Amino acid sequence: MYGRDPWGGPLEINTTDSATDDDRSRNLQDLDRAALSRPLDETQQSWLLGPTEQKKKKKYVDLGCIIVSRKIFVWTVGTLLVSGFLAGFITLIVKTVPRHHHRHAPPDNYTLALHKALMFFNAQRSGKLPKHNNVSWRGNSGLQDGKSDPSVLMKDLVGGYYDAGDAIKFNFPKSFALTMLSWSVIEYSAKYEAAGELNHVKEIIKWGTDYLLKTFNNTADTIDRIAAQVGVGDTSGGSTPNDHYCWMRPEDIDYPRPVYECHSCSDLAAEMAAALASASIVFKDSKAYSQKLVHGAQTLFKFARDQRGRYSAGGSDAAIFYNSSSYWDEFVWGGSWLYFATGNSSFLQLATHPKLAKHAGAFWGGPDYGVLSWDNKLPAAQVLLSRLRLFLSPGYPYEEILSTFHNQTSIIMCSFLPVFTSFNRTKGGLIQLNHGRPQPLQYVVNAAFLAAVYSDYLDAADTPGWYCGPNFYSTDVLREFSKTQIDYILGKNPRKMSYVVGFGNHYPKHVHHRGASIPKNNVKYSCKGGWKWRDTTKPNLNTLMGAMVAGPDKHDGFRDVRTNYNYTEPTLAGNAGLVAALVALSGDGSAGIDKNTIFSAVPPMFPTPPPPPAPWKP
Repeated sequence: MYGRDPWGGPLEINTTDSATDDDRSRNLQDLDRAALSRPLDETQQSWLLGPTEQKKKKKYVDLGCIIVSRKIFVWTVGTLLVSGFLAGFITLIVKTVPRHHHRHAPPDNYTLALHKALMFFNAQRSGKLPKHNNVSWRGNSGLQDGKSDPSVLMKDLVGGYYDAGDAIKFNFPKSFALTMLSWSVIEYSAKYEAAGELNHVKEIIKWGTDYLLKTFNNTADTIDRIAAQVGVGDTSGGSTPNDHYCWMRPEDIDYPRPVYECHSCSDLAAEMAAALASASIVFKDSKAYSQKLVHGAQTLFKFARDQRGRYSAGGSDAAIFYNSSSYWDEFVWGGSWLYFATGNSSFLQLATHPKLAKHAGAFWGGPDYGVLSWDNKLPAAQVLLSRLRLFLSPGYPYEEILSTFHNQTSIIMCSFLPVFTSFNRTKGGLIQLNHGRPQPLQYVVNAAFLAAVYSDYLDAADTPGWYCGPNFYSTDVLREFSKTQIDYILGKNPRKMSYVVGFGNHYPKHVHHRGASIPKNNVKYSCKGGWKWRDTTKPNLNTLMGAMVAGPDKHDGFRDVRTNYNYTEPTLAGNAGLVAALVALSGDGSAGIDKNTIFSAVPPMFPTPPPPPAPWKP
């Protein structure tokens, strides 16, 4: 008979064996010893050992799928519990302790000044003001402009901007200011956006272009007149009330405001065309308005070409304040912007025509060569067309003049550097672009913008610099020139005075400006009644925020006197150049120009190559 041996082997029991009990006992003991000679597992040992002895021997823990040492198991579980407790404790501390957020770097001075410089345009608005104009001492004004003059064709001339400290609306410098603002938005929209001012500056531009569209028949293809000016500034006629003789708030004006129409004004029409064409690129996402601006620009440019003449000729009122020296530079300037706005190559052919360049003064020097102003647009046109050559390189038949303009732009940039003697500098470092004549800052800010934007063009074209004769200068030199000039205007000058109202702690308090000097107290001061506010030595009652005054003299001297407009009067054209320069210099330097937006309407320079031939088949 065979039985199952619990120790792992067969157990044979012979039932027929008649051995005695003692023999059987001895045989079993032999079998037990044989079985115990084999190693026993833990379960088998537990059958044999008593409870006390089993407890002493149990050094392992059976986890079902694995058996581990009890000591390791205890240490592991303990470590996990302690770690969990510490993690929870640390998390509790982190959540209860106040957090210190990293603050963004404060805005740079150029961005801070930009906010203020744009506010000047809000203070200069004419017409029915929007609710968000944010200049508490201004109100609706000029609501009868155009309607009160029966001799003019355009009856609705409400709106636009007053030029300076008076209430005259000059289209010529205003159009230049709008073109400069649009150019700066096209190049630096990302910087305006970062500063939170993109919508604001676009609103400023649109307020101006809406008015320009009122000054001619913008729905026609051909026109014969433009309303060039509203208001009169000539005081040679004696005591006749007008915008210069009287010192009144614009809201209180009750004297006649005549309108000047021009029928032969190529310079004005071409500059207005530049303003509308450049603005059409700014508003390219508003298709209907952009097309309206383009159509108006083309109508104006055609009028400029058909009816030749200077708008300020013949001793007009404008000749006293904004006399135009020629219209050839406006042809180059306006033609360039119309090319970018339409992509029509005929405008580029005109802008790069050698005879036009010659008439515009591109091939002769002179003391004012390279000085951008409301009168001379050639330096800006040369920079703008150099941009075209740098990025699109249209080649023949434009290359000859484009190359010339590019070289001349390099020469202009060289003239801005201190190592050259084209222009003197004051002891404080201000470049004398108008050779010591009054009101220098409007020319300085324009040069600062040209230098900054041209350096950004070179950087975007992966060009590290440019040559002045045999010497190579990096783009950093141009940017440094721009910064030193703008820094001077913002307060780094011998007088430690900021020439931008509201910027810094020390700035002009007696700005030559009617609205800023007269209180808004429900009292209407008459034409001569306001003279007491003009002549008082007390500071202006209202702050003309962001206004850049005319500036210091050639000795860094400045007289903060309201009656001396050569020191203390701001202008639209001057502030537009300031805004353009400030936005070009603002930010941390990581954002450059927008290379492509200006070319949105420009077709490919070369025809698309034909498709490859079909594969040959036998």
